[in-house]
Amino acid sequence: MDEVKLLLRYNLQLFAKDGPGGEKTEPATAKKQSDTRKEGQVAKSRDLNNAISLLAFFLVIKIFIAYVGGGFIDCFTMVYTKIADFGDKNNFDFNINMVQYTMQEILLKMLLIMLPFFAVGVVVAFVCDVVQVKWKVTTKPLQPKFNKMNPISGFKRFFSVQALVSLIKSVAIIGALVWVVYSEIKDEIGVLLNLHNYSLQQVLMYIGDFVINTGIKISIVMLVIGFADYLYQRFKFNKDIMMTKQEVKDEYKNSEGDPQIKGQIKRRMMQASQRRMMQSVPKADVVITNPTHFAVAIQYDPQTATAPVVLAKGEDYLAAKIKEVAKEHNISIVENKPLARMLYYNVEVGMEIPPELYQAVAEVLAFVYKMKNKQVYHAG
Repeated sequence: MDEVKLLLRYNLQLFAKDGPGGEKTEPATAKKQSDTRKEGQVAKSRDLNNAISLLAFFLVIKIFIAYVGGGFIDCFTMVYTKIADFGDKNNFDFNINMVQYTMQEILLKMLLIMLPFFAVGVVVAFVCDVVQVKWKVTTKPLQPKFNKMNPISGFKRFFSVQALVSLIKSVAIIGALVWVVYSEIKDEIGVLLNLHNYSLQQVLMYIGDFVINTGIKISIVMLVIGFADYLYQRFKFNKDIMMTKQEVKDEYKNSEGDPQIKGQIKRRMMQASQRRMMQSVPKADVVITNPTHFAVAIQYDPQTATAPVVLAKGEDYLAAKIKEVAKEHNISIVENKPLARMLYYNVEVGMEIPPELYQAVAEVLAFVYKMKNKQVYHAG
């Protein structure tokens, strides 16, 4: 029986990582992190913010319980007092303005009662954001992104790792809530079943205390879950903004310039500098050589400088070119190996020689001037 071979064609690029240059293996550069922050993309855990806000809410209630309780009692007292006046048919002072004034007074008292909670909520939310993402104001996240309306992308996000993490996190939060509430009720079941034996005020105080303590414990559990979520969000964020090797190279080229172009520019600048330097060689009084490796052209003009100046210097090929130009213009060439080496390594082109080399250079210049029968005037 003949074998049947089935050949399938497939494109390996379908399995490749997104992004030019291959797989993202390089940590994000400082520029990439800065650009990402400008786009409003930061590592942030909303669950951590919610947990801290919830904990702050219950702590404020626990601290201001007397203030809150007294305020609500005053409001209820006012309402019940006014209800009696509103229901009295013989009260001729009753009118719609009186009702409005009473409602405004009650709303004002309620607002003053809730003011500490609003203030703490705003401060806690601001501090949590600043601690997590530092201070950065941007409107980029508010701009519409039509690519998110793509149903295929939405379907992918629905079955993504982030969706799985969110599901696990939600299950953990619900489980923690059930466990904390069950534990609290289990510990207090005896008292809860006998609340009918207490006065209304005692029942309200007990239930308020029970709710506050349970809320604080729930907040602490959610705080642990939120902190774990924050660590995961930072890990995921750093992983998402990783770069390929090609992206790192491209960013370096864009920020620092193409290394090849920079090299060409540097070579051209060196060539231009060397040409200017070679044009100064004919002005020299003497060229001091190694004799093969180094060459340094020296000029001494008492009217323009207080000491001899290095007009040009070079090593190997450039040294040979300096000597060649010197010969063409009848510039004296003196061999002095130690002096040539010290001048080459210690004095830049256009700079005066240091005082410690005055004696050695003066002897060379004196020798040259003597050979040319040239009189030299030294500045005092």
